[in-house]
Amino acid sequence: MLAAFYTEPRKIEIRTISQPVTPDDGLMIKVKACAVCGSDVRRWREGPPSHEPLIPGHEIAGQVVEVGRYIKAYKVGDRLAIGPDVHCGSCFFCQRGLVNLCDQLVLYGITPGFHGGFAEFMVLPNDLQKRGIIHHIPDGLSFQAAALAEPCSSVIACHQVNGTTLGETVVVQGAGPIGCLHTIFAQAHGARVIVSEPNPDRRHMITQFNPMAIVDPINQDMPAIVRQYTKNVGADKVICANPVAATQQQAIDVVRKGGKVILFGGLPKANPWTTLDANKIHYGQIEVIGSFSYHPIHHALALDYLARAIFPADKIITAEFGLHETQKAFELADSGQAIKVIVTMA
Repeated sequence: MLAAFYTEPRKIEIRTISQPVTPDDGLMIKVKACAVCGSDVRRWREGPPSHEPLIPGHEIAGQVVEVGRYIKAYKVGDRLAIGPDVHCGSCFFCQRGLVNLCDQLVLYGITPGFHGGFAEFMVLPNDLQKRGIIHHIPDGLSFQAAALAEPCSSVIACHQVNGTTLGETVVVQGAGPIGCLHTIFAQAHGARVIVSEPNPDRRHMITQFNPMAIVDPINQDMPAIVRQYTKNVGADKVICANPVAATQQQAIDVVRKGGKVILFGGLPKANPWTTLDANKIHYGQIEVIGSFSYHPIHHALALDYLARAIFPADKIITAEFGLHETQKAFELADSGQAIKVIVTMA
C-alpha cells in the first residue's frame, strides 16, 4: 500500500509498504479522508520526531474493510471517524474522567511508533477501540466532512469547559482553520466575535463566517478596537488560537477584568516561553487557562454538529489533494491560503 512519511524538515515522501495485517481483535479501515492539522504542519516544518519512520495524520475518516474474528461491535462497511487519542484508563487523571490529560496518552499519527491516517489502509487495534475515540459517521455526512470531527472536538470542549454563552464578546486570535472553528462555534452559541489576524489572505477567508469585526493587529490598535466594541470594558474571553507568544501577551491587554484568556494554540517546542503582565492578571482577577484535546463525547458531538451544518464543512474545506499529493497539501496548509486542507484516498 501507499503511505506518506515525514522524512526531513518540510519533506513528505510517499512510499510503498506492506499492508498491515488485521489482528484477531482489531479492524482494518480503508482510509477515505485525512485532514491536515496545524500541528501536523508544525512537525513537518521541524522534521521527523524520531529516527523511526512515522505516518502522520490524526484527523481520520474511513470505512471498515476487514474485522478480526473477535470483533462484534463493528462490521465490514461501517463508516467511522477516528480521533488519535488513546488513554491508559488507570492513571490519576483517567480515573477522574480527565482522559485528555492521561499520563500515558498515545496519539496515533503523532506518537513515535503509532502510525496515522495518511495511508491507504490503517489498523484500529484493540487499545484504540477500547480506550480511544471511534464513532460511526452519521448518514449523509461525507468522509471529508467527518474528518473535521477531530479539530471540531477540541473547539467544542474548549467552549464547554469555559462556558461561552449568549451575549458575550469573544476575541479569537488567529483566523486559521482553528480560529474559523472557534468563530463559528462562539457565534452559534450567541457570542459576538472579534477576530485578530495579521495575514490578509486569512482575514479575507474568515469574512464568510461574519464575525463582528476583523482586525489587523500589526497595523491597527487591537486593544482600542476591542474597547470600542465593548463600551470600554474589554472582551469576556480571548482565545489564543495560534502558535504565537505575542498574541498571548496582547490577550491580557484586551480581556476585561474577571475575564478569561484561553491558551488554545501550543507554542513551538523549541521556544515555548511567553511573558504576561502579572499585575494586570492579579489586579484584574484574570484567569489564564490552558485548553488541550477533548473527551470522546465531544467527538460524537462534533459529528452531530457537522451533520447539522452548524460547522459548515463545505465552507471550512477549501482544498483537497490525493495521497500522492500530500507534500502539496502540507505546503498549501503552511501558506495560509486555505482554511482546511483534506487528503483523500481513492
